[in-house]
Amino acid sequence: MKFKRSTITNTGAAFTLIAASLLSVSHAGEIKEVSFTSEGKTIIGHLYLPEGYDSNETVPAVVITGAWTTVKEQMSADYATALAEKGYAALTFDFRGWGESEGDIKYLESPEEKITDINAAVEYLTTVDGVDVNRISGLGICASAGYISDVAANNDSMKSFALVAPWLHNEEIVNVVYGGESSVQNLIKIGKEAGHGTYIEAASATNENSLMYQAPYYTETDRGLIDEYDNRFNVASWEPWLTYDAIQAAQIQTKPGLLIHSDAAAIPQGAKRYVEMAGDNVSLVMLDNVTQFDFYDKPTVITTSVELIDEHFSAAY
Repeated sequence: MKFKRSTITNTGAAFTLIAASLLSVSHAGEIKEVSFTSEGKTIIGHLYLPEGYDSNETVPAVVITGAWTTVKEQMSADYATALAEKGYAALTFDFRGWGESEGDIKYLESPEEKITDINAAVEYLTTVDGVDVNRISGLGICASAGYISDVAANNDSMKSFALVAPWLHNEEIVNVVYGGESSVQNLIKIGKEAGHGTYIEAASATNENSLMYQAPYYTETDRGLIDEYDNRFNVASWEPWLTYDAIQAAQIQTKPGLLIHSDAAAIPQGAKRYVEMAGDNVSLVMLDNVTQFDFYDKPTVITTSVELIDEHFSAAY
C-alpha cells in the first residue's frame, strides 16, 4: 500500500473558540463581513483577520468550507478562528442558496455549483489588500473536501490544500454507504422526481425522515444546531451528490496536500484511496480515536489539526 501515513494520539491542549456570528475585534483579530459574486449571485462571507493585521503588509490566506448542508457559522468558523490566530486571513462563506447568500435554487448539495463558488472565493481573496496571492490555500472539512481538492487541482491561484475528516467517495464507496446499487439508484430516482422545490429536514432528533436522524453535532443546540443553520436538504441533491467522484482529482493533483482523518471517523477508506492515487505531494495523517463530529468542534482536535495544517501550508510556500 503506497499511502503515506502517520498516527497522532489526540492529546492537544484545550483551545478557546469564538462565535463567528459576532463580527467584532477579538483575540483572533478582526472578523469582517464580506461579499463577492459567483455566477451573478451575491455570496456572503466572513473574513477572519489575524491580530495586528496591516493591509500594507502581506499574510497567507485560506478558504475554508464545511460539511454538507452547513453554513459559515458552523465548523468552518472554528477552524477560521484558529487559523487567524496562526496569522492567516481566513475566509468562510455561505454557498449559493444557503445561509445569507443568494441563489435561485435553495439547499442544493451540488458539487459543481459549490466548486464554482469556491473558485469565486479564491478569486475574491486575490483582490484583498494584504493577502499574499502566492500563499492562498484551501481547507475542506467533510463533504466539501472533494470540492476543495478539485479546486486545488484546477485553479492555479490555490497553492496548497488540506482536508479534515474528508468525506471522499467514489461509486464503490457510495454503494457501500448508501445500501447498495439499487438503493443508490432509488435515491437518484426520488431526487429526479422531486425536482428542485422539495426540501426535507437536514437533521433532527425526532424526525425519522430527516437526512441525518439523531446525528450528533447537527441536532445539539450547543454545537451545530445554531440559529443560522438552514437545516434543510433539497431532495434534488441526490443525483449530483451520489454521482460525484470526489477521489478522481487525486490523479491530476499537483498541489501539496494534507489529509487528516481517523479510523474512528466516516469513510476513512476514501482518504486512503485518494492518497494511494496521488503523488508524493499528498500525505495522510491519521489521528487516534477521533470521531467525525469530534473533528467539527472538539477544541483539542481542532488544535491538533490546525498545528498540522499550519505546518503543511508553511512548508508549501
